[in-house]
Amino acid sequence: MEITITAEAAGKINERTENREGYLKLKYDTDGCGCAVNGVIALWHVTKLDDTDIAIETNERTVYVEKSKMVFFDEQMKIDFSKATNCFQLKSPGQILNGHMSLILKEKTD
Repeated sequence: MEITITAEAAGKINERTENREGYLKLKYDTDGCGCAVNGVIALWHVTKLDDTDIAIETNERTVYVEKSKMVFFDEQMKIDFSKATNCFQLKSPGQILNGHMSLILKEKTD
């Protein structure tokens, strides 16, 4: 899997996560979606990784993806930021996986 982060997206990620320790994660979120194949891809900043998270090196920083959810992602993807919608976007050469993706800051849970 290959992920590229645009300069615009990298700037917004850094701005929103400034002074926060943690990891950037593409999360295939199924909460409230009915079943595991109906989900929404979200961008999370987490303080702790799960044992099943896989590290994907990008041009900017490491992004983590749950191993069991990798089937829902494309082989080549780009994380971008749209000024028009003030949202992150996850795109691949063949489709837009999420055109209105928020960056969710997950707090530490012990």
